[in-house]
Amino acid sequence: MNNSTYLLFTSGICGLIAFIITFAIMPRLIKKLKNADIVGRDIHKISKPEVAEMGGIGILFGFAIAIMLGVYLYPEWQSQLTISLIVILLTGIIGMVDDLIMLSSKEKLILLWIAGLPIMWVTPPNVSIFYMLSIPIAVTIASNLTNMLAGLNGIETGLGVIALTSLTLSCIIMNKYDVAIISFSMLGALLAFLFYNRYPANVFPGDVGTLIIGASIAIIAFIGRVKIIAFIVLIPNIIDGLLKFRSAGVMERQNFKPTEVKEDGILVAPQGGFNSLIRSILKKPMKEHQVVYIIWSIGIIFGLIGIAIAYFARGSII
Repeated sequence: MNNSTYLLFTSGICGLIAFIITFAIMPRLIKKLKNADIVGRDIHKISKPEVAEMGGIGILFGFAIAIMLGVYLYPEWQSQLTISLIVILLTGIIGMVDDLIMLSSKEKLILLWIAGLPIMWVTPPNVSIFYMLSIPIAVTIASNLTNMLAGLNGIETGLGVIALTSLTLSCIIMNKYDVAIISFSMLGALLAFLFYNRYPANVFPGDVGTLIIGASIAIIAFIGRVKIIAFIVLIPNIIDGLLKFRSAGVMERQNFKPTEVKEDGILVAPQGGFNSLIRSILKKPMKEHQVVYIIWSIGIIFGLIGIAIAYFARGSII
């Protein structure tokens, strides 16, 4: 077994461990969250069932164990793996706090910026101060983008799976196996979580789940120096964010007017209010899972573009 094959195999093992751990703990975690009354209403169902919230804790746990295995297997990559874990844990904690007490937009932005600061210690040498300062800003932006395009069963987790699959394959193509461990680990945890979060969802990720997806993409972008690819896989989220900002500026979540659901389970965009990628698709009313599949399809298109760029840019810094 040559070195590249060994690196690919062990990176995949980290992803498998993340998958197994997340998949195994989710049923008990869902039960515990419901018993603790940490639940939310699935407002896009006619019956408005109660669903466990903050399920992203399972993603966080599976990812953390997988990264610790990576640190054990590759002590030479200890710094970037440990720093990545610290940033994801800090982002997850911010998400938990936001889920429990609902932080203001300003508070969340500041805290996410602070959470992204440790990545500055593992950036390439001889970079400008502007580059250094852009790193925590990127973590803040990416985390919020993956948190904003949400609300339908499986939409944020599925887009995360698509984005991380693209980044994982891109890192493998470009022989960036240190960050492949990070992307494999998050991908494995998200795949396991999607089994419980897909339509009809048994659990919601909460901010603890959605924020860490964006943070992991930003980490991979800067440590692996695949910023263009990371930007491309986030384009569906970027489009959604621009539509919301253009139509409503910065809004607090409590001011959002939810998408309407009719008696036959068809979703309809409400009159007035802000615009978004979901509501742009709902110009034609359709069922929840159909909207999710369309947005996933958009994500797959940009994911494939990212992989193609990685293939043609092998050996380059992008």
